[in-house]
Formats: sequence, C-alpha cells, structure tokens
Amino acid sequence: MAALAWLIIPLVAGLLASVWAGWAARPPRSITDPSSLAEHERFRAAMERSTGNGGTGGK
Repeated sequence: MAALAWLIIPLVAGLLASVWAGWAARPPRSITDPSSLAEHERFRAAMERSTGNGGTGGK
C-alpha cells in the first residue's frame, strides 16, 4: 500500500502540472474587442471626471 501512495504522489503532481501548463499556454484575450474598448473609454472618462483637470496632467 505504501508503494501505491508513492506512485500516486507523482501522478497527481504531473496532472496538476499539465493543468497549469494548459492554463498558462492559453491564448491571450483579444485587445480589439469592441466591448473592451468601450469599457476602457468609460473608465478613462470617469477618471478624467474624478480628477477635475480635464486630463491635462495637473498643469
């Protein structure tokens, strides 16, 4: 039974490594997604409103 435990440990580690490698190698999210661009524009507009300087960098 102890030998079985010693065989399961590397098997589980290999399985976890495979899952992690698959997750790490996934393609990046598209940066040209229109909803993403619209979300960024809303964020930028909100940041400009919150600073009150109109995006002039504090000058």
